[in-house]
Amino acid sequence: MHTAPQKNKTLAAWLAFIGGQLGLHRLYLYGWKDLWAWAHPVVAALGWWGVERVRMYGQDDHLAWALIPLLGFTLAGTALTGIYYGLMPPEKWNALHNPAAPEAVAGNTNWLTMGAIVFALLFGTIALMSSIAFSFQRYFEYQVEEAKKISQ
Repeated sequence: MHTAPQKNKTLAAWLAFIGGQLGLHRLYLYGWKDLWAWAHPVVAALGWWGVERVRMYGQDDHLAWALIPLLGFTLAGTALTGIYYGLMPPEKWNALHNPAAPEAVAGNTNWLTMGAIVFALLFGTIALMSSIAFSFQRYFEYQVEEAKKISQ
């Protein structure tokens, strides 16, 4: 009798944290046909393009300050996904991802899972706050520039 391989919660949490911008966690859990798994690298690539534009043209590039938050929000979102996976109770994890084995050990939380949660919380917060600060800074600087043009 052939049984489906069990989906490991710890591995999914680490994949979401480390390879989230590439959609590795979704590929692991849902397979190659998952549309959202393929959307992650596209959005992240747009964000990396924005980073490259800042390096080439400086911080005054309007397209760059619209693209960079895409990367930050992707990183923060996948870190949040890693936290969600890591904190999910084993019963719920096994019901969603290991329905054939409701008592599977793969859904348990261990110290590696907690490590993924801690690092995802740390770096996800940094990515989110940096993206928000960068977006607001550029937005308000743009508003000041436009107000100066109007007043002259």
